[in-house]
Amino acid sequence: MKKHKLLRKASIMFMLSIQIIFLFSIFRENLQSTGILISIAIISILILVAYTSGKIHHHEHQYEHILVVSWIPIGAVTSFYLNHYLEMGPVISASAVGLVASFIPNFKKLSTYLQQLPSAIYCGAFIGMSSTNVAPNLVFVLTASFFTAVLILVSKSLFSGVGGKLGTLAFAGVVTTSFIYYLISRYA
Repeated sequence: MKKHKLLRKASIMFMLSIQIIFLFSIFRENLQSTGILISIAIISILILVAYTSGKIHHHEHQYEHILVVSWIPIGAVTSFYLNHYLEMGPVISASAVGLVASFIPNFKKLSTYLQQLPSAIYCGAFIGMSSTNVAPNLVFVLTASFFTAVLILVSKSLFSGVGGKLGTLAFAGVVTTSFIYYLISRYA
């Protein structure tokens, strides 16, 4: 029980840290725009209120099944391929992957496993949307997919009913991978 609470709090703190870093980077790039700075301040306050309210998290900690999150790399690689090799662009690529994934449950309507696959594949599609400046190759995409899968695995009962969970977790996976690549290139 105590282990679950610690994991839950660590997951929440990790996601809060990623969102703060993201907002800080936007803030740093837009120091000249007063409107953007005010918007970021309001968004930061709203995020803090949402995190502290506790209404977006279940009290029981649940885990996603490993066979479900194993589809994240498939969505990521497919989206990355469509985006960069077929030059369809990030939005069309991710949309195409999400559209195709949405039909998977129709193969066997009573399968709870197939019902869960579209969201995992679509989460991976967000990783594949990354620019080659951020995600230069398939190894990066697969590594980011791994970290995203781990995050989804442990955060099933977190951010319940909150829009943007899949994109946020994919972003966190890409940020984590970028940080590790930075450390490797800097100290290797």
